Amino acid sequence: MILGSIIFLVSFLTLSISGLANGLSQDNASLIKDLPEGHFYLSADAEETYNLSKIDPSIQKDVLKNHADATALSIQMGFLHNAEEKQLSAAFVTTSDSPLFPKVRQGEIIVDNSFKEKGVKIGDQLTNDQLNRSLTVKGFVEKKKFSHSPVAFVNTQDYTQMYGQKEMQMLFIPGDTTIANKDLQTFSNKAFLKAIPSYSAEQLSLTMIIWFLILISGLLFAIFFYMMNVQKIGLYGILKAIGIKMTSLFAMIWTQMFVITAIALLLSALGSQLFSLLAPDGMPYHLPINVMTQLSIVFFIVGFIGATLSGLQIKKIDPLQAIQKGDM
Repeated sequence: MILGSIIFLVSFLTLSISGLANGLSQDNASLIKDLPEGHFYLSADAEETYNLSKIDPSIQKDVLKNHADATALSIQMGFLHNAEEKQLSAAFVTTSDSPLFPKVRQGEIIVDNSFKEKGVKIGDQLTNDQLNRSLTVKGFVEKKKFSHSPVAFVNTQDYTQMYGQKEMQMLFIPGDTTIANKDLQTFSNKAFLKAIPSYSAEQLSLTMIIWFLILISGLLFAIFFYMMNVQKIGLYGILKAIGIKMTSLFAMIWTQMFVITAIALLLSALGSQLFSLLAPDGMPYHLPINVMTQLSIVFFIVGFIGATLSGLQIKKIDPLQAIQKGDM
């Protein structure tokens, strides 16, 4: 019960933090993570930072001409104001014509559905300090975030007036197709996430916490099974004296480990899913089944190693001395 309770608490905390890490990852870059696998291209002199990148118009024209599914896009952080002059933060995105992104006409805007919680409705007029006209809300997109801000898709002409930048920041080509150009630097979807400020630091911190918790759980396995084995030295001495093989003794230890871990992980998995239902709406929490499965497998592996290390002391037990200690 003690060991099972500790494993439950550690695994529940690990799954919860993993859910938070995945939730923050989605909240930070769902715009990028929801795209199909492909390659991003930034200008070579951008120092792997998307907001310093400027794609040469001639290169952009050539890529879009030769690759029908290619897209040019730019992203800038900014603010919108509703009719009550309430300030709403947004990640403004403009793209070339592409089925991957909504098409927006000049004077229109399509925003993430989280704007609904702020009272924004279709047909509302939103303004921006750098734009001399209002933008009409034409629709909503589902869970599109960038750098923890809801995405707002605008027309390229409106974007250029807002930020005075005619060049697009990046190119994206879905699939395995790659282009070789000395003026462009290539990134996979996962590698491009590192070009988002704070993304790597945020995810690295949470990942370190998760692995430290897994390491702690392995030490707990070893310590508790060691204590259990010490209490059973007399019993193990008798079993060895009557001819029970070491493989059978290890099988007993592994069975205990498996049963205790399975029950603890089942309860922690149910608890973490219940937590996702009870978590506040503003908390970025996302724990898919595949992540839970992967962490559960890691816990079983760690538990197996911890239980095995603690069971190695049984091999050193002298049956006669163990029986005498048990009698004492």
